[in-house]
Amino acid sequence: MINLASELKDVKSAAIAGHIRPDGDCVGSCMGLYLYIKENFPGVEVLDVYLEEFSESFRIIEGTDSVRHSCGEDRVYDVLFCLDAGDAQRLGGAEKYLKTAKRSVCIDHHISNRGYADENMIVPEASSTSELVYGLLEPQKITKAAAEALYMGIAHDTGVFRYSCASPETMRIAGELMAKGIDSSKLVEKTFYQKTYVQNQILARALLESILILDKRCIISGLRKKDMDFYGASPMDLEGIVSQMKNTEGVEVAIFLYESNIQEYKVSMRSNERVDVSAVASYFGGGGHVRAAGCTMQGSFHDVINNLTLHIERQLDA
Repeated sequence: MINLASELKDVKSAAIAGHIRPDGDCVGSCMGLYLYIKENFPGVEVLDVYLEEFSESFRIIEGTDSVRHSCGEDRVYDVLFCLDAGDAQRLGGAEKYLKTAKRSVCIDHHISNRGYADENMIVPEASSTSELVYGLLEPQKITKAAAEALYMGIAHDTGVFRYSCASPETMRIAGELMAKGIDSSKLVEKTFYQKTYVQNQILARALLESILILDKRCIISGLRKKDMDFYGASPMDLEGIVSQMKNTEGVEVAIFLYESNIQEYKVSMRSNERVDVSAVASYFGGGGHVRAAGCTMQGSFHDVINNLTLHIERQLDA
């Protein structure tokens, strides 16, 4: 178990970095830790958070206006906290600070994480990295603002407490965060359910053009770059599509992919009970959780689908 007070003893400069294309848990865990350190460790004179551009809805969390989206400056931190990133490359531009930091700490719940920092806390059984961050903090010192960030992170990675990763401990922690006076309903509505017009258009397009394969046990959909350009959509607008696809009756696995470059696709996979999608993603250089994982693959749309479904079919028929 990581001792936060020990990690920050005599520390003058610290940074927090999350994974590329940050989701709710990434932003929530990073901001929750940031707000807690800022409030309780005045000796830390420099405290920076590095995250790529994220959904505008996450701006509801206090402190997000101070997040650094660029890693252009060369800096050496006493300690770097790496949150919710399954490997060093997932830190994006902030990976360079991992290489120069005097000490690094990784806190994560991805089963594919092999540990890349000086100190690693990797708990695949945890619902979210936000839940792990909560475990490092003194509950009585958690402010309402920090509680909002951590609650948002837990809510997002549990599908608002619907997924199997939401344990009794997860619910207990959520209850304690609610007791800080947060407006949990507003947080969930604004950051999880509410979508922009473009997001709804893209979701409708993905569902309309989806197909069922493998005896209707797998659902697939994808978008090419020209489609995204037509709608004026960015990767941030694609959040939640694959999870909605997974809700199709009779489906075991959902696959959603979008073209990020010529002959390059970003893949997201979700499963219900029988398929370990993290094993599939890891085979192609990605990672994630047993029920939620992703990777980047080269080739045509059909090449990518054929390679993925070969591995998925093996598990379905095992």
